[in-house]
Amino acid sequence: MFTGIISDVGLISDFKKIEDFQAKISCNFNCEEINLGSSISCDGVCLTVIDRGIDKNQNWFKVDISEETVSKTNIGDDRFGWVKGKRINLERSLKIGDELGGHIVTGHVDGTGIIKEIKEIKGSTDVTFEVNHEIGKFIAQKGAITINGTSLTINKVKDKEFNINFIPHTKNNTNWNRINVGEKVNIEIDILARYVDRILKTEKRSHE
Repeated sequence: MFTGIISDVGLISDFKKIEDFQAKISCNFNCEEINLGSSISCDGVCLTVIDRGIDKNQNWFKVDISEETVSKTNIGDDRFGWVKGKRINLERSLKIGDELGGHIVTGHVDGTGIIKEIKEIKGSTDVTFEVNHEIGKFIAQKGAITINGTSLTINKVKDKEFNINFIPHTKNNTNWNRINVGEKVNIEIDILARYVDRILKTEKRSHE
C-alpha cells in the first residue's frame, strides 16, 4: 500500500531480460533498511525487492518484472520505456503511523495513457492526458488519480482526455520535469471509484 507521495527519483542502472526482466535501480534510500521481499512503487508499479546493496556509496535495489507487467505498463514502451539511464518515481510502502499525504494507492496499474499536450502556464505546467474508455469512465473533475506513482488531482475532463496541473514542487521532486508529448504513462484509478462501480453493477444485475 502506498500514498502516491514520491519520496525519491531512482535511476535505472541496469535493465535486462533473464527469464522475465530484471532492473537494478540506484536510489537515495538506505537500502540496508530495506528487507528482501519488500514492495516499492516504481513509476506506479508495485515491485518486489529481490536484492539490495551499496556500490561506491551508491545505494541500489533489484526487482524482477514479468513479461505481463512489461506489456501492460509503460515499462515496455518502444520510445519511452525502461532503459538504462531512465529516471523513475519511487515510493516505499506505507507503514502504520505514516502520514497519508496523498490517497490510497495499491501499485496495481489499471492501464496506460498518453501525454497529448504540455503547456507552461504562470510557473505551473498543464498536461493533457488521453486514456481509453475503460479508464476514462472513472475520471472525474477534482477527483484523485495516480499517474506514474504520483497522487494527483484532476482539473478538467473532456471525453477521453483530462488535464493535470503540476506545481513546481511536484516537478522538482519527481520525474515529471522530464516528460515528453507522446509518452506513455502508468495509470491507477482511485480505489474508491472502483468499489462504487462494482456496487452499481451488482445492484443493476440484482434488479434485472
